[in-house]
Amino acid sequence: MNSSTTAPIAAAQRVSATRSLLLQLSAGAALGLVVLYGVAFAESPIAHNAAHDVRHVTVKPCH
Repeated sequence: MNSSTTAPIAAAQRVSATRSLLLQLSAGAALGLVVLYGVAFAESPIAHNAAHDVRHVTVKPCH
C-alpha cells in the first residue's frame, strides 16, 4: 500500500472518532443537566435535601 490509499482511511477514522467524542460529551452534559434539574426541582424533600447536603459537604455555597 502506498500513502495515497491510506490517507483517506486515516482521515475518515479521525472524523469518526471526533464525532464519537462529541456525541459522548453531549450525552454526558445532557444527562447531567437532566439529573441536576430533576434533583433541584424535585417534589421529594429527600432528593432535594440529599443534594443540598452534598453541596455543604463539598464546601460549595448554596444560599
